[in-house]
Amino acid sequence: MMFSSSTALAVLGLATLGSAHMIITHPVPFGKSTLNSSPLAPDGSDFPCKQRTGVYAAEGASNTMPLGSVQTVSFQGSAVHGGGSCQFSVTYDEAPTASSTFKVIHSIEGGCPMKNIAGNNGDSSTQVDPDTYSFTVPTTLPTGTATFAWTWFNKIGNREMYMNCAPVTITAGSAKRSAEDEELMARNYTQLMERDQAAFNALPNIFTANIGNGCGTISATDVIFPNPGDSLEQLGLATSSALSTPTGSGCAAAVAVAATGTSASGSPAAAATTPAPTQVSSAPVGTNTALSGGVFATIPTSSTGTQATSAPVVSPSSAAASQLAGSPAPVASTPVSPAATPASTGTTGSGSAMTAGTACTTEGMWNCIGGTSFQQCASGTWSVAQPLAAGTSCTPGQSMSINIVASGAKKRSVRFSYEHIRRNLHNS
Repeated sequence: MMFSSSTALAVLGLATLGSAHMIITHPVPFGKSTLNSSPLAPDGSDFPCKQRTGVYAAEGASNTMPLGSVQTVSFQGSAVHGGGSCQFSVTYDEAPTASSTFKVIHSIEGGCPMKNIAGNNGDSSTQVDPDTYSFTVPTTLPTGTATFAWTWFNKIGNREMYMNCAPVTITAGSAKRSAEDEELMARNYTQLMERDQAAFNALPNIFTANIGNGCGTISATDVIFPNPGDSLEQLGLATSSALSTPTGSGCAAAVAVAATGTSASGSPAAAATTPAPTQVSSAPVGTNTALSGGVFATIPTSSTGTQATSAPVVSPSSAAASQLAGSPAPVASTPVSPAATPASTGTTGSGSAMTAGTACTTEGMWNCIGGTSFQQCASGTWSVAQPLAAGTSCTPGQSMSINIVASGAKKRSVRFSYEHIRRNLHNS
């Protein structure tokens, strides 16, 4: 078989560009030494995060994202395929699997990972992308260890989905808490944790396509996300035909799962609907000052059931709202002789009640009393003891975090910041 010189050059060009696709450089990704720039497999077998040996090796990567902070995402590579549409999402699974739930915190329709370009930007795999993208970390996210994901659906070329993941620590910030904040939090933390968990669950699920799930994107257009969320940039509006909706029966099935709030296992999610964007903006609105510290709540996960076949991701199971119910009413603590508060951050003691109003030495220390009620060292004195919601318990003793356990459920810990509690209390 004979090849023309132009055909040979085209084939050579494609081979070169095959190693010059885009990878994320900030936040620093997992497994950087083994991460290549190729898309996810067409059958979705390496979803999520390009599964491979060493996929979740940190290799020194450490990325911190305070609530309310503006974060920048950057890339390297040159095969930008005319841009496309991207999403930034988060899961609290430290080693995500195909059944992990990624929640979208920012969407970009068109112009990502490069703006105003018709094709590619050279043929270098190490070339720095001149465009960076910013988003604001939602103040409603639980704090703690999480996985950040960047997903990209290219505009021109083969129909593909790209995905890189990075380890992140979502923090609450360092603002000083007031005595009023402490008092409000001690009275109502259970309801506020439920509210913040519901807010996280209400974020849209990650969009997936071109990975054998019955959903695809249309060539030469920027895909419109069915559920972009409230934080949305639209950079691909140069022509009326620049944007298009995804196609395929799998797309409708995936949207239905997110919209009804039903998980793949059949358990109802805490949130019933996914909010639609109300405005087009270059960055999400809201930069509430974060407060230090946090509260740990143990959230039950759903039991294993029938897996969804339309997409490799699932919606969240019923969370704190179904297990940590009821508004605890203040009750009088049992007066006992005051004891010194341990300085250690570990859990100590048997959890005896401290007399309300007596002095304490470690600000923010929690005291779980007999596994059924709690109090806290706030502004130098112990608060009034409060009962836990029915069906929950805590580990007796004093500790810098309180672990709330839903009885009879498989558990995972989620940390809620003082900022969540302070903000919602003042708004309630």
